[in-house]
Amino acid sequence: MKKIALISHGCAKNLVDSELILGILAQNGYEITLNEDETDIVVVNTCSFICDAERESISTILELVEKGKKVIVAGCLAQKHSQELKKEIPEIAGLVGATDFNKIVEVIRNIDSESNIEVSEVPDYIYPENVERQQITMGASSYIKIADGCNYRCGYCVIPYLRGDYHSRKMEDIIEEAKKLVKRGVTEIILIAQDTTGYGIDIYKKPMLAKLLEELNKIEGLGWIRIMYAYPTTMSDELLDTMARLDKVVKYVDIPLQHSHPEVLKMMSRPVLDYRELVKNIRKRIPDVSIRTTFVVGYPGETEEHFEHLAQFIKDVKFDRVGVFTYSREKGTPSYNMPNRVPAKVAKQRYKKLMEIQQEISKERNRSFIGKTIPCIIEAFSDNGEIVARSQYDAPEIDGIVTVETDEPVVPGDIEMVTITDSTEYDLIGKI
Repeated sequence: MKKIALISHGCAKNLVDSELILGILAQNGYEITLNEDETDIVVVNTCSFICDAERESISTILELVEKGKKVIVAGCLAQKHSQELKKEIPEIAGLVGATDFNKIVEVIRNIDSESNIEVSEVPDYIYPENVERQQITMGASSYIKIADGCNYRCGYCVIPYLRGDYHSRKMEDIIEEAKKLVKRGVTEIILIAQDTTGYGIDIYKKPMLAKLLEELNKIEGLGWIRIMYAYPTTMSDELLDTMARLDKVVKYVDIPLQHSHPEVLKMMSRPVLDYRELVKNIRKRIPDVSIRTTFVVGYPGETEEHFEHLAQFIKDVKFDRVGVFTYSREKGTPSYNMPNRVPAKVAKQRYKKLMEIQQEISKERNRSFIGKTIPCIIEAFSDNGEIVARSQYDAPEIDGIVTVETDEPVVPGDIEMVTITDSTEYDLIGKI
Protein backbone atom coordinates (compact mmCIF):
# COMPACT_ATOMS: atom_id res chain seq x y z
CA MET A 1 0.00 0.00 0.00
CA LYS A 2 1.43 3.38 -1.00
CA LYS A 3 1.74 6.08 1.63
CA ILE A 4 0.93 9.65 0.51
CA ALA A 5 1.78 12.86 2.36
CA LEU A 6 -0.18 16.10 2.10
CA ILE A 7 0.79 19.71 2.80
CA SER A 8 -2.01 22.30 2.86
CA HIS A 9 -1.60 26.03 2.17
CA GLY A 10 -4.10 28.88 2.17
CA CYS A 11 -7.47 29.58 3.71
CA ALA A 12 -10.00 27.50 5.66
CA LYS A 13 -11.84 26.75 2.40
CA ASN A 14 -8.63 25.20 1.05
CA LEU A 15 -8.18 23.26 4.29
CA VAL A 16 -11.57 21.58 3.71
CA ASP A 17 -10.44 20.65 0.16
CA SER A 18 -7.25 19.17 1.61
CA GLU A 19 -9.33 17.09 4.02
CA LEU A 20 -11.48 15.92 1.09
CA ILE A 21 -8.34 14.94 -0.88
CA LEU A 22 -7.20 12.87 2.13
CA GLY A 23 -10.69 11.33 2.27
CA ILE A 24 -10.51 10.30 -1.42
CA LEU A 25 -7.04 8.80 -0.88
CA ALA A 26 -8.19 6.87 2.20
CA GLN A 27 -11.28 5.59 0.32
CA ASN A 28 -8.98 4.27 -2.39
CA GLY A 29 -6.81 2.33 0.02
CA TYR A 30 -3.86 4.71 0.37
CA GLU A 31 -2.16 5.25 3.69
CA ILE A 32 -2.01 8.98 4.45
CA THR A 33 0.37 11.11 6.49
CA LEU A 34 1.08 14.78 7.17
CA ASN A 35 4.81 14.08 7.51
CA GLU A 36 6.53 14.28 4.11
CA ASP A 37 9.62 12.46 5.47
CA GLU A 38 7.59 9.24 5.68
CA THR A 39 7.01 8.89 1.92
CA ASP A 40 8.31 9.84 -1.50
CA ILE A 41 4.94 11.11 -2.86
CA VAL A 42 3.69 14.48 -1.57
CA VAL A 43 0.51 16.35 -2.55
CA VAL A 44 0.78 20.12 -2.03
CA ASN A 45 -2.63 21.82 -1.98
CA THR A 46 -1.73 25.38 -2.97
CA CYS A 47 -3.10 28.90 -2.64
CA SER A 48 -2.97 31.51 -5.38
CA PHE A 49 -5.11 34.33 -3.96
CA ILE A 50 -2.29 36.89 -3.82
CA CYS A 51 1.43 36.97 -4.78
CA ASP A 52 2.65 36.22 -1.23
CA ALA A 53 0.50 33.08 -1.06
CA GLU A 54 1.85 31.93 -4.43
CA ARG A 55 5.43 32.48 -3.29
CA GLU A 56 4.83 30.40 -0.16
CA SER A 57 3.35 27.53 -2.21
CA ILE A 58 6.18 27.63 -4.79
CA SER A 59 8.80 27.67 -2.04
CA THR A 60 7.30 24.46 -0.56
CA ILE A 61 7.22 22.78 -4.00
CA LEU A 62 10.89 23.64 -4.71
CA GLU A 63 11.97 22.46 -1.27
CA LEU A 64 10.28 19.08 -1.78
CA VAL A 65 11.65 18.67 -5.32
CA GLU A 66 15.12 19.34 -3.94
CA LYS A 67 14.60 16.53 -1.42
CA GLY A 68 13.84 14.21 -4.35
CA LYS A 69 10.11 13.89 -3.61
CA LYS A 70 7.52 13.17 -6.31
CA VAL A 71 5.39 16.30 -5.95
CA ILE A 72 1.76 16.58 -7.06
CA VAL A 73 0.60 20.20 -7.10
CA ALA A 74 -3.11 20.62 -6.40
CA GLY A 75 -5.47 23.57 -5.93
CA CYS A 76 -5.47 27.17 -7.02
CA LEU A 77 -1.85 27.53 -8.15
CA ALA A 78 -2.19 24.47 -10.40
CA GLN A 79 -5.44 25.92 -11.80
CA LYS A 80 -3.93 29.33 -12.49
CA HIS A 81 -0.45 28.43 -13.76
CA SER A 82 -0.50 24.77 -14.88
CA GLN A 83 1.55 25.29 -18.07
CA GLU A 84 4.07 27.68 -16.47
CA LEU A 85 4.58 25.36 -13.48
CA LYS A 86 5.29 22.32 -15.64
CA LYS A 87 7.69 24.38 -17.77
CA GLU A 88 9.53 26.11 -14.91
CA ILE A 89 9.61 23.11 -12.53
CA PRO A 90 9.66 20.06 -14.86
CA GLU A 91 10.30 17.79 -11.83
CA ILE A 92 6.64 18.24 -10.78
CA ALA A 93 5.08 14.76 -11.00
CA GLY A 94 1.47 15.86 -11.53
CA LEU A 95 -1.02 18.74 -11.47
CA VAL A 96 -4.61 18.74 -10.22
CA GLY A 97 -6.87 21.79 -10.69
CA ALA A 98 -8.78 23.62 -7.96
CA THR A 99 -12.04 21.83 -8.82
CA ASP A 100 -10.53 18.54 -10.03
CA PHE A 101 -9.37 16.96 -6.78
CA ASN A 102 -11.62 13.94 -7.45
CA LYS A 103 -8.98 13.03 -10.10
CA ILE A 104 -6.17 12.84 -7.52
CA VAL A 105 -6.05 9.01 -7.57
CA GLU A 106 -5.72 8.98 -11.37
CA VAL A 107 -2.80 11.42 -11.14
CA ILE A 108 -1.05 9.30 -8.47
CA ARG A 109 -1.48 6.18 -10.60
CA ASN A 110 0.09 8.00 -13.57
CA ILE A 111 2.86 9.52 -11.49
CA ASP A 112 5.61 8.47 -13.88
CA SER A 113 3.87 9.62 -17.07
CA GLU A 114 5.07 12.76 -18.87
CA SER A 115 1.87 14.83 -19.18
CA ASN A 116 0.18 14.10 -15.89
CA ILE A 117 -2.15 17.11 -15.79
CA GLU A 118 -5.80 17.11 -14.68
CA VAL A 119 -6.83 20.77 -14.79
CA SER A 120 -10.27 21.71 -16.17
CA GLU A 121 -10.17 24.68 -18.50
CA VAL A 122 -13.49 25.90 -17.09
CA PRO A 123 -13.45 25.21 -13.32
CA ASP A 124 -16.72 24.05 -11.77
CA TYR A 125 -16.71 23.20 -8.07
CA ILE A 126 -19.11 20.42 -7.06
CA TYR A 127 -18.69 19.22 -3.47
CA PRO A 128 -18.01 15.44 -3.35
CA GLU A 129 -20.74 14.38 -0.92
CA ASN A 130 -19.71 10.70 -1.06
CA VAL A 131 -16.29 11.47 0.47
CA GLU A 132 -15.60 11.19 4.20
CA ARG A 133 -13.37 14.14 5.13
CA GLN A 134 -10.17 13.15 6.97
CA GLN A 135 -9.68 16.00 9.39
CA ILE A 136 -6.26 17.54 9.70
CA THR A 137 -7.18 19.74 12.63
CA MET A 138 -9.32 18.14 15.26
CA GLY A 139 -10.03 20.58 18.01
CA ALA A 140 -12.87 22.52 19.54
CA SER A 141 -13.87 23.96 16.13
CA SER A 142 -14.39 22.63 12.64
CA TYR A 143 -15.19 24.28 9.30
CA ILE A 144 -18.06 23.26 7.06
CA LYS A 145 -18.02 24.44 3.47
CA ILE A 146 -21.64 25.25 2.54
CA ALA A 147 -20.88 26.43 -1.01
CA ASP A 148 -17.96 27.18 -3.32
CA GLY A 149 -17.29 29.26 -6.41
CA CYS A 150 -18.52 32.83 -6.82
CA ASN A 151 -20.92 34.73 -9.09
CA TYR A 152 -19.44 38.14 -8.27
CA ARG A 153 -16.56 39.57 -10.26
CA CYS A 154 -14.80 41.94 -7.86
CA GLY A 155 -12.01 43.83 -9.60
CA TYR A 156 -9.14 42.49 -7.48
CA CYS A 157 -10.25 38.88 -7.02
CA VAL A 158 -9.08 35.84 -8.97
CA ILE A 159 -11.29 33.28 -7.17
CA PRO A 160 -14.19 33.01 -9.71
CA TYR A 161 -11.63 32.28 -12.45
CA LEU A 162 -10.09 29.51 -10.35
CA ARG A 163 -13.21 27.94 -8.87
CA GLY A 164 -16.04 28.80 -11.24
CA ASP A 165 -19.59 29.93 -10.49
CA TYR A 166 -21.36 29.60 -7.14
CA HIS A 167 -22.61 26.14 -6.11
CA SER A 168 -24.47 25.55 -2.84
CA ARG A 169 -24.58 22.18 -1.13
CA LYS A 170 -27.91 20.61 -0.22
CA MET A 171 -29.06 21.50 3.27
CA GLU A 172 -29.50 17.89 4.39
CA ASP A 173 -25.88 17.09 3.46
CA ILE A 174 -24.59 20.02 5.52
CA ILE A 175 -26.73 19.06 8.53
CA GLU A 176 -25.58 15.43 8.26
CA GLU A 177 -21.93 16.54 8.23
CA ALA A 178 -22.48 18.83 11.24
CA LYS A 179 -24.03 15.97 13.23
CA LYS A 180 -21.04 13.72 12.45
CA LEU A 181 -18.61 16.40 13.59
CA VAL A 182 -20.50 16.93 16.86
CA LYS A 183 -20.40 13.17 17.47
CA ARG A 184 -16.62 13.35 17.08
CA GLY A 185 -16.45 16.00 19.79
CA VAL A 186 -16.55 19.28 17.85
CA THR A 187 -18.13 22.13 19.86
CA GLU A 188 -18.10 24.96 17.30
CA ILE A 189 -19.13 24.70 13.64
CA ILE A 190 -17.85 27.48 11.34
CA LEU A 191 -19.74 27.93 8.08
CA ILE A 192 -17.61 29.02 5.14
CA ALA A 193 -17.99 29.78 1.40
CA GLN A 194 -16.77 32.53 -0.92
CA ASP A 195 -20.06 34.18 0.10
CA THR A 196 -22.03 32.47 2.88
CA THR A 197 -25.04 34.82 2.78
CA GLY A 198 -25.77 33.82 -0.84
CA TYR A 199 -26.23 30.21 0.29
CA GLY A 200 -29.11 28.43 -1.43
CA ILE A 201 -29.94 31.00 -4.12
CA ASP A 202 -28.77 28.68 -6.90
CA ILE A 203 -30.59 25.52 -5.76
CA TYR A 204 -33.53 26.83 -3.73
CA LYS A 205 -34.06 30.06 -5.73
CA LYS A 206 -33.81 32.19 -2.58
CA PRO A 207 -31.24 32.81 0.19
CA MET A 208 -31.49 29.96 2.70
CA LEU A 209 -28.79 30.70 5.27
CA ALA A 210 -31.37 31.72 7.91
CA LYS A 211 -33.20 28.40 7.41
CA LEU A 212 -29.91 26.46 7.56
CA LEU A 213 -29.06 28.16 10.87
CA GLU A 214 -32.48 27.19 12.27
CA GLU A 215 -31.81 23.53 11.42
CA LEU A 216 -28.23 23.50 12.74
CA ASN A 217 -29.38 25.16 15.96
CA LYS A 218 -31.45 22.03 16.70
CA ILE A 219 -28.38 19.73 16.81
CA GLU A 220 -27.93 18.31 20.28
CA GLY A 221 -24.44 18.71 21.75
CA LEU A 222 -23.44 21.53 19.39
CA GLY A 223 -22.19 24.61 21.28
CA TRP A 224 -21.62 27.42 18.78
CA ILE A 225 -22.35 28.18 15.12
CA ARG A 226 -20.26 30.88 13.43
CA ILE A 227 -20.65 32.40 9.95
CA MET A 228 -17.73 33.78 7.97
CA TYR A 229 -17.58 35.80 4.71
CA ALA A 230 -20.98 37.52 4.56
CA TYR A 231 -21.72 39.71 1.53
CA PRO A 232 -23.19 43.20 2.10
CA THR A 233 -26.18 42.97 -0.27
CA THR A 234 -27.43 39.64 1.09
CA MET A 235 -27.16 40.59 4.78
CA SER A 236 -30.96 40.67 5.11
CA ASP A 237 -33.04 41.67 8.13
CA GLU A 238 -34.44 38.13 8.23
CA LEU A 239 -30.92 36.71 8.55
CA LEU A 240 -29.89 39.25 11.21
CA ASP A 241 -33.03 38.59 13.26
CA THR A 242 -32.44 34.82 13.01
CA MET A 243 -28.83 35.26 14.20
CA ALA A 244 -30.02 37.37 17.12
CA ARG A 245 -32.69 34.85 18.14
CA LEU A 246 -30.87 31.51 17.91
CA ASP A 247 -28.96 30.67 21.08
CA LYS A 248 -26.16 28.65 19.41
CA VAL A 249 -25.38 31.25 16.73
CA VAL A 250 -22.57 33.44 18.04
CA LYS A 251 -23.17 37.17 17.91
CA TYR A 252 -20.41 37.73 15.39
CA VAL A 253 -20.66 39.12 11.87
CA ASP A 254 -17.75 38.79 9.44
CA ILE A 255 -18.57 41.09 6.51
CA PRO A 256 -15.69 42.10 4.23
CA LEU A 257 -16.54 45.63 3.01
CA GLN A 258 -13.21 46.30 1.18
CA HIS A 259 -13.60 50.12 1.11
CA SER A 260 -15.91 52.95 2.16
CA HIS A 261 -15.68 55.46 -0.71
CA PRO A 262 -18.38 55.00 -3.40
CA GLU A 263 -15.94 55.77 -6.23
CA VAL A 264 -13.46 53.12 -5.10
CA LEU A 265 -16.25 50.58 -4.51
CA LYS A 266 -17.47 51.24 -8.05
CA MET A 267 -13.94 50.75 -9.46
CA MET A 268 -13.74 47.50 -7.47
CA SER A 269 -17.15 46.33 -8.85
CA ARG A 270 -18.36 46.10 -5.25
CA PRO A 271 -21.83 47.10 -3.98
CA VAL A 272 -22.09 50.87 -3.55
CA LEU A 273 -24.12 51.08 -0.35
CA ASP A 274 -24.27 53.29 2.71
CA TYR A 275 -22.11 51.09 4.89
CA ARG A 276 -22.66 53.26 7.97
CA GLU A 277 -26.36 52.45 7.74
CA LEU A 278 -25.62 48.77 7.18
CA VAL A 279 -23.44 48.58 10.31
CA LYS A 280 -26.02 50.55 12.31
CA ASN A 281 -28.70 48.05 11.25
CA ILE A 282 -26.54 45.03 12.20
CA ARG A 283 -25.88 46.54 15.64
CA LYS A 284 -29.54 47.41 16.14
CA ARG A 285 -30.81 43.94 15.24
CA ILE A 286 -28.09 41.91 17.02
CA PRO A 287 -27.46 43.52 20.41
CA ASP A 288 -23.90 43.08 21.69
CA VAL A 289 -22.66 41.97 18.25
CA SER A 290 -18.98 41.86 17.27
CA ILE A 291 -18.33 42.99 13.67
CA ARG A 292 -15.21 42.00 11.74
CA THR A 293 -14.41 43.44 8.32
CA THR A 294 -11.53 43.73 5.86
CA PHE A 295 -10.33 46.60 3.68
CA VAL A 296 -8.04 46.90 0.67
CA VAL A 297 -5.73 49.93 0.37
CA GLY A 298 -3.74 50.98 -2.69
CA TYR A 299 -6.33 49.84 -5.25
CA PRO A 300 -5.65 51.42 -8.70
CA GLY A 301 -7.19 54.89 -8.71
CA GLU A 302 -7.41 55.22 -4.90
CA THR A 303 -6.55 58.86 -4.19
CA GLU A 304 -5.45 60.44 -0.91
CA GLU A 305 -9.01 61.76 -0.55
CA HIS A 306 -10.47 58.26 -1.01
CA PHE A 307 -8.07 56.92 1.60
CA GLU A 308 -8.88 59.66 4.14
CA HIS A 309 -12.58 58.83 3.65
CA LEU A 310 -11.79 55.21 4.61
CA ALA A 311 -9.64 56.22 7.61
CA GLN A 312 -12.42 58.46 8.92
CA PHE A 313 -15.00 55.74 8.33
CA ILE A 314 -12.99 53.28 10.49
CA LYS A 315 -12.55 55.91 13.24
CA ASP A 316 -16.28 56.69 13.28
CA VAL A 317 -17.74 53.19 12.97
CA LYS A 318 -15.32 51.50 15.41
CA PHE A 319 -15.40 47.95 14.09
CA ASP A 320 -14.53 45.26 16.61
CA ARG A 321 -12.03 43.57 14.31
CA VAL A 322 -10.41 44.86 11.11
CA GLY A 323 -8.09 43.17 8.62
CA VAL A 324 -6.24 45.37 6.12
CA PHE A 325 -4.59 44.22 2.89
CA THR A 326 -2.48 46.16 0.42
CA TYR A 327 -3.75 45.67 -3.13
CA SER A 328 -2.09 42.76 -4.92
CA ARG A 329 -2.04 42.96 -8.73
CA GLU A 330 -3.18 39.57 -9.98
CA LYS A 331 -3.11 38.42 -13.61
CA GLY A 332 -6.54 37.56 -14.95
CA THR A 333 -8.42 39.99 -12.70
CA PRO A 334 -10.33 43.01 -14.08
CA SER A 335 -8.03 45.42 -12.20
CA TYR A 336 -4.79 44.01 -13.63
CA ASN A 337 -4.54 46.59 -16.46
CA MET A 338 -6.22 49.49 -14.67
CA PRO A 339 -4.43 52.85 -14.86
CA ASN A 340 -3.40 55.09 -11.91
CA ARG A 341 -1.62 52.41 -9.95
CA VAL A 342 -0.75 53.38 -6.40
CA PRO A 343 2.99 53.10 -5.59
CA ALA A 344 3.78 50.20 -3.23
CA LYS A 345 5.37 52.56 -0.72
CA VAL A 346 2.18 54.68 -0.52
CA ALA A 347 0.00 51.56 -0.17
CA LYS A 348 2.24 50.35 2.68
CA GLN A 349 1.95 53.71 4.49
CA ARG A 350 -1.84 53.59 4.14
CA TYR A 351 -1.89 50.06 5.50
CA LYS A 352 0.21 51.12 8.50
CA LYS A 353 -2.03 54.10 9.26
CA LEU A 354 -5.23 52.02 9.24
CA MET A 355 -3.67 49.37 11.46
CA GLU A 356 -2.65 52.06 13.97
CA ILE A 357 -6.18 53.51 14.01
CA GLN A 358 -7.67 50.05 14.55
CA GLN A 359 -5.15 49.14 17.25
CA GLU A 360 -6.40 52.03 19.40
CA ILE A 361 -10.04 51.05 18.80
CA SER A 362 -9.26 47.42 19.67
CA LYS A 363 -7.38 48.41 22.84
CA GLU A 364 -10.32 50.52 24.02
CA ARG A 365 -12.85 47.80 23.12
CA ASN A 366 -10.91 45.12 25.00
CA ARG A 367 -10.68 47.33 28.10
CA SER A 368 -14.49 47.47 28.16
CA PHE A 369 -14.56 43.70 28.86
CA ILE A 370 -12.62 43.99 32.14
CA GLY A 371 -14.89 42.92 34.99
CA LYS A 372 -17.37 41.14 32.71
CA THR A 373 -17.97 37.38 32.70
CA ILE A 374 -18.30 35.95 29.21
CA PRO A 375 -18.56 32.45 27.69
CA CYS A 376 -15.28 31.23 26.19
CA ILE A 377 -14.39 28.03 24.37
CA ILE A 378 -11.32 26.22 25.73
CA GLU A 379 -8.93 25.66 22.81
CA ALA A 380 -5.63 24.33 24.07
CA PHE A 381 -2.89 24.43 26.69
CA SER A 382 0.19 26.47 25.81
CA ASP A 383 3.75 25.20 26.36
CA ASN A 384 4.07 27.15 29.61
CA GLY A 385 0.88 25.61 30.99
CA GLU A 386 -1.46 28.52 30.30
CA ILE A 387 -4.98 27.80 29.09
CA VAL A 388 -5.81 29.29 25.69
CA ALA A 389 -9.47 30.09 25.14
CA ARG A 390 -11.53 32.20 22.75
CA SER A 391 -14.67 34.27 23.22
CA GLN A 392 -17.70 34.08 20.94
CA TYR A 393 -16.56 37.47 19.57
CA ASP A 394 -13.44 35.98 18.00
CA ALA A 395 -12.95 33.54 15.13
CA PRO A 396 -10.10 31.02 15.36
CA GLU A 397 -6.69 32.00 14.03
CA ILE A 398 -7.68 35.46 12.77
CA ASP A 399 -8.99 37.21 15.89
CA GLY A 400 -7.91 37.45 19.53
CA ILE A 401 -7.58 34.87 22.28
CA VAL A 402 -8.35 34.76 25.99
CA THR A 403 -5.57 33.55 28.31
CA VAL A 404 -7.25 31.87 31.27
CA GLU A 405 -6.07 31.11 34.80
CA THR A 406 -7.89 28.51 36.87
CA ASP A 407 -7.43 25.87 39.54
CA GLU A 408 -10.36 23.90 38.07
CA PRO A 409 -9.75 21.10 35.55
CA VAL A 410 -10.87 22.19 32.06
CA VAL A 411 -11.19 20.24 28.81
CA PRO A 412 -10.57 21.61 25.27
CA GLY A 413 -13.92 22.07 23.55
CA ASP A 414 -15.79 22.98 26.74
CA ILE A 415 -17.47 26.38 26.92
CA GLU A 416 -16.72 28.00 30.29
CA MET A 417 -17.75 31.29 31.88
CA VAL A 418 -14.59 33.41 32.19
CA THR A 419 -14.27 36.64 34.20
CA ILE A 420 -12.05 39.09 32.31
CA THR A 421 -9.37 40.61 34.56
CA ASP A 422 -7.07 42.37 32.08
CA SER A 423 -6.55 43.09 28.38
CA THR A 424 -3.98 43.95 25.70
CA GLU A 425 -4.52 45.52 22.25
CA TYR A 426 -5.85 42.31 20.75
CA ASP A 427 -6.26 39.72 23.51
CA LEU A 428 -8.02 39.27 26.85
CA ILE A 429 -6.87 37.76 30.17
CA GLY A 430 -9.31 36.11 32.54
CA LYS A 431 -9.99 33.54 35.22
CA ILE A 432 -12.52 30.82 35.92
